[in-house]
Amino acid sequence: MNTIRRIALGAAASALVLTSGALPAAALAQSAPAQEPALVDLVNPLMGTDSEFALSYGNTYPAVAVPWGMNFWTPVTGEMGSGWGYTYDAYKISGIKQTHQPSPWMNDYAAFELMAMTGPVRLKQDERASWFSHKAEISKPYKYQVYLADHDVTAEVVPTSRAAQFRFTFGESDDAHILLDAYNEGSMVTVDPERRRITGYARNNSGGVPENFHNYFVLQFDRDFTVTRTWDENWQLSADRKSEGAHVGAVVSFETEKGEQVGVKVASSFISPEQALLNLEREVGRDSFDQTEAKARAEWEKELSRIRVSDSDERDKRTFYSALYRMLLFPRPLHEVTKGGDIVHYSPYNGKVEAGYLYTDNGFWDTWRAVFPFFALMYPEFDAKVMQGLVNTYEESGWLPEWASPGHRSVMIGSNSAIIIADTYLNGVRGYDIEKLYEAMVKNATTSEGRPRDDRGRVLTAVGREGVEYYNRLGYVPYDVDINENAARTLEYATADFALSRLAAALGKDEDAKKYAAQAQNYRKLYDEESGWMRGRNQDGSWATPFNPLKWGDAFTEGNSLHYSWSVMQDVQGLIDLMGGDEKFVERLDSIFSTPPLYDESYYGQVIHEIREMQIVDMGQYAHGNQPIQHMTYLYDWAGQPWKTQYHVRDVMQKLYSPDPDGYPGDEDNGQTSAWYVFSALGFYPVTPAVGEYAIGSPLFDRVDLTMPNGKTLTIEARNNSDTNVYIQSATFNGQPHDKTFLTREALQAGGTLTFVMGPEPNEDWGSDKADAPFSMTPRK
Repeated sequence: MNTIRRIALGAAASALVLTSGALPAAALAQSAPAQEPALVDLVNPLMGTDSEFALSYGNTYPAVAVPWGMNFWTPVTGEMGSGWGYTYDAYKISGIKQTHQPSPWMNDYAAFELMAMTGPVRLKQDERASWFSHKAEISKPYKYQVYLADHDVTAEVVPTSRAAQFRFTFGESDDAHILLDAYNEGSMVTVDPERRRITGYARNNSGGVPENFHNYFVLQFDRDFTVTRTWDENWQLSADRKSEGAHVGAVVSFETEKGEQVGVKVASSFISPEQALLNLEREVGRDSFDQTEAKARAEWEKELSRIRVSDSDERDKRTFYSALYRMLLFPRPLHEVTKGGDIVHYSPYNGKVEAGYLYTDNGFWDTWRAVFPFFALMYPEFDAKVMQGLVNTYEESGWLPEWASPGHRSVMIGSNSAIIIADTYLNGVRGYDIEKLYEAMVKNATTSEGRPRDDRGRVLTAVGREGVEYYNRLGYVPYDVDINENAARTLEYATADFALSRLAAALGKDEDAKKYAAQAQNYRKLYDEESGWMRGRNQDGSWATPFNPLKWGDAFTEGNSLHYSWSVMQDVQGLIDLMGGDEKFVERLDSIFSTPPLYDESYYGQVIHEIREMQIVDMGQYAHGNQPIQHMTYLYDWAGQPWKTQYHVRDVMQKLYSPDPDGYPGDEDNGQTSAWYVFSALGFYPVTPAVGEYAIGSPLFDRVDLTMPNGKTLTIEARNNSDTNVYIQSATFNGQPHDKTFLTREALQAGGTLTFVMGPEPNEDWGSDKADAPFSMTPRK
């Protein structure tokens, strides 16, 4: 589906449950060195927000959250129901909403919005919206603040995982109001003046929910109301304390002096109103606004300081930590903690409250590539909880998720859950039922029968493997059987089969391992020797015609043949051989950058934003704004010319990323486009899944210190590093020469010092021997 997108799922329960009461000063002490800014304050949540339907520079919004929080909060400049809830070029804000949106293409669910105003009550978004300026806006991961000029009000919000605190600073007014908009598609509000409280629910969603889906909320105010009103689905205000209907809300009013503040503590639950109140008591309790802010800030500083960059280029550091912040937002946890301390979740798959972890808002088509490999490397305990959540998803729905938000959604292609599971296990992460997950992976690879359906009875084709019966019989999904993006599916299923084969071997399932390893070679069936590119194939074995390798979509997904022909991560050497050897392979790689950015958009009937993002950056056919080709720059490592990887990787980092509102080259996609940058800035990238290797690129920073999960420190040094010294002259690891163009997960987690010496010209001897290349199914020649 054109430009429809991506992701969600996660957080460790221990990080989610916050205690009430004053936090000791020592616990709030920042770990940043003296006279250096806290790392969290290098983050710019506005990076990527200068986006729209036609052109994405990230398609992000400023998420006020804790790492892997259940709820985010964001200012609203767009219309209710629009995926573009906040855009940098807007000049009016209608409120601050609770959001669970993973991307504009997936849209939001369970949202509700708070707005402060003065004077006459205005209910509709366009009427209550106030002018604002970025000069009077503060956006941090742990806090958002904005001056609402039309109302002379400063609005602030700070988060916990399932709760938040608002603070509204009013001018002098006899008519100061705080409005709760519970949004459309079914909502309810109840005002309780005696308790200074508003409760209710919001049911808005974009799919992937059962009939009994609710987001229950509670708002606790810190002062009495002078007037209380609710409004109904016809926009009629009344003194009724309760309103329920298609789209309702509430307004509470105050008399304020200049500078007077009104505080609101807010929490929610997908389980029950009682659980929402419990979440409020547990995560906010008696804490002041400033204490909640300090806790959220400390949580971010703790996670960001796991990777400490030392470099004189502040903009690059800001880009790095802004990208790392995005990687630590998704997947989103749906689980909550009962009064007795049990982990439970509302299941968007069966509508029941079930035991255990559950994560959502994640599109595995994007995040299998680098986000989940990062979790396996740096956050194995968190990764294990996500795997437990996948077990629960399978048991509650009968299928693994491919794009969950919050339940199964029919978006994108592939069988990428298999890749994530295998990569996690083969990188040493334990603590979940791998046999149950293997069973689910095999089911995906075996049948398309019995897949879930949407509320209109349509099969969710993104769940499981669409066309798997054709694939298992022919070795590819045919072009002429009414299954769209068939060549892309074939290539992605082959990569998933490779992951399955590796996991089967590790579990002692030798026959399965042989079977899926053979199927991992199915990419060969789509290689057209005459054109030299991957191509759609008909059921009878003939090639799909006509064939234009520059045609987007059709046989491919959000890309063309020039992008997808490199989707053989499991067997790069095999692809080299198909293309005629190292020199011809390198020529093909080079041609991606030298071929003009021409395109055929006829499959979509319009120029989708991914096409435009490729066209305008003067990098030929290289389309870094979308996932299929993001690994391509690293493939020179397999062909004996790693210096070209070093050049192109550094060029992409310097040209396509910045800590600004237009700072991404395309959709950020729940951490994936950020993860490419984070890994690449460290100097390596996980091209091939399930092997525990990382292809070496060009380290961006002078020094980086990583605290690994076992507490050991990995130091990465780049000597003589600069914007022009992008080429590796030599490398050592713990004092020993390192000439291979890859690193292993075991070596990195063991810690030590990895030193690169950089220079302005390529060293064509370093890493150029075939024995130095990373893993490939086909033996090196």
